[in-house]
Amino acid sequence: MNLDADTARRGSLLASLPLALHLAIAPAHAQNAPVPQQAAATSPDAIKQREQELEAAREQQRKAAELQEKLKADIAAIGQDRSKLNEQLIDIAGQVRGVETRIADTEARLRQLDGRERDIRASLDSRRADIVEVLAALQRAGRRTPPALLVRPEDALQSLRTAMLLGAVVPELRSRAEKLATDLGELVALRKTISTERDGLARDRDKLRDDQVRLSALVDERQRQQSAAEKDMEAEGARAIALSKQVGDLQGLIAKMEQDLKSAAKAAATANLQGAPAPVNGKPNLGAFKDPARLAPAVAFASAKGLFSYPVNGSKIREFGGSDGAGGVQKGISLAAKPGAQVTTPCDGWVVYAGPFRSYGQLLILNAGGGYHVLIAGMERISVNIGQFVLTGEPVATMGSTSQVASILATNASQPVLYVEFRKDGTPIDPGPWWATNEGEKVRG
Repeated sequence: MNLDADTARRGSLLASLPLALHLAIAPAHAQNAPVPQQAAATSPDAIKQREQELEAAREQQRKAAELQEKLKADIAAIGQDRSKLNEQLIDIAGQVRGVETRIADTEARLRQLDGRERDIRASLDSRRADIVEVLAALQRAGRRTPPALLVRPEDALQSLRTAMLLGAVVPELRSRAEKLATDLGELVALRKTISTERDGLARDRDKLRDDQVRLSALVDERQRQQSAAEKDMEAEGARAIALSKQVGDLQGLIAKMEQDLKSAAKAAATANLQGAPAPVNGKPNLGAFKDPARLAPAVAFASAKGLFSYPVNGSKIREFGGSDGAGGVQKGISLAAKPGAQVTTPCDGWVVYAGPFRSYGQLLILNAGGGYHVLIAGMERISVNIGQFVLTGEPVATMGSTSQVASILATNASQPVLYVEFRKDGTPIDPGPWWATNEGEKVRG
């Protein structure tokens, strides 16, 4: 090749490098620019993509049908065995809460990784001239030229490493080349980590959907069995809501329910008759939590300090005794949760109220025995009825997409908030001592 031709070839290649390197450090999604609609509709790649989407939809249908059949078989196997149904409910609810936690953790990690990737890309973009100069040095020093079109960060990294390995980078450029190679290496590693995290997130979201379908079927079966046992449950629920409109505060509501409503009165009477479970060697008998057939609290509420987990996965945004956002004092705690999050019971107890109440939205009240009551409010849907005995960790409600409690709405909360209040003999008490300080101490049933 003559000198003029070689010079022309080099000039042409160098002119193309900025565009090539822009492609090298551009986000992956930016490399797949949309094609004109008509061409996409008729290209073999577009047809193949449609076929793959159709096959994926068929596979999802097949899996859904298989899951439905398995659910029917599981429910048939459970039959009227209350202990088996409770065991499955608590187990699946625990799995749902666990997957919710993993999803939240993964999303937090991805936010950090995405932020770091943006920082590296911005840094590389600001040093585009350095990258061009280093790669051009490789081209000038050897007979073999770097690729004219680098479509991935991996390609740019390989070119830099090759240049330094062959000594093709002049000394004054080496330090810059090493810095660029380090940044490109981190970018490549970040992209792999992000891809792995996103794959895991997709799997967890698929599992969460399957577990939620399974949990919904089991909850429906639990309520069907409960309704069969108490034919007048629907009428009781309507009467409870009517009675709730006659009282102005929570203490009045509890007193009226436990006095005037048949199923709530029965639950309250049973709670008073059961007494406190006997401790073992002076300590709560945690083994009693493993009995899914129990019809009374496994551990006396007063003795269960440090054992309970929050009813929903979330972060505490208001403490007991702090401002309630409406000029008053917070009588419980408030937990910011994800939309649609699963709500479980923190303790064993009898349901004495389940329905809407004034500014609390959907309200659930449990009589935990020994003069203790647990109030949980802010859910979108409650899945238990008045009179039921529920176990620690049993699914009882789901969150909506927005806040339901009036005092929380006043703060313009951007996500649903669950309100939890403990009461002893009608007086709100600090629930802090009852929450477990770490995951290993929590009792989930």
